Amino acid sequence: MNLTLQSDDMDTKKAINQAEKSCIEHGGKLTPKRKVVLELLLENAQPQSAYELADLYQRKMGEKIPAMSVYRMLEFLIEQGLVHKLASTNKFLACSHITCNHKHETPQFLICDNCQSVSEVGIDTKLIEALEKSIQQNHFQLNSPQLELHGLCENCQTK
Repeated sequence: MNLTLQSDDMDTKKAINQAEKSCIEHGGKLTPKRKVVLELLLENAQPQSAYELADLYQRKMGEKIPAMSVYRMLEFLIEQGLVHKLASTNKFLACSHITCNHKHETPQFLICDNCQSVSEVGIDTKLIEALEKSIQQNHFQLNSPQLELHGLCENCQTK
């Protein structure tokens, strides 16, 4: 059990280090408070709301932080490609590809309606291009190609 915690801790540190480098490359700064919010998302398997993050922040840091401040931090982290917002639940999760060095595909989120777990998987570029073409042919402007699909994860299916 301790090995898992150490591995998770190492993964979190690696993700934070990569996030700091990425922010610098894009002209941003991962401030101490932004870093804590990102750490909270990396450490929690479930997506979190801004209010849940404010509570977790207070427990971890011993100081209150307004939910509006958390929203601003999350907005920055989204702009940096470090966090995703699930529109269907108004919750946030750390990008599962923070430590990757390759170009990312459009994210698709598989959301379990039973246990609330979320898996981030990339969508094939050709599929997204076909979808965008179909959308344009119907005179619709797509604001985000992110897909959120609700169902049951493998664990919940077997219960």
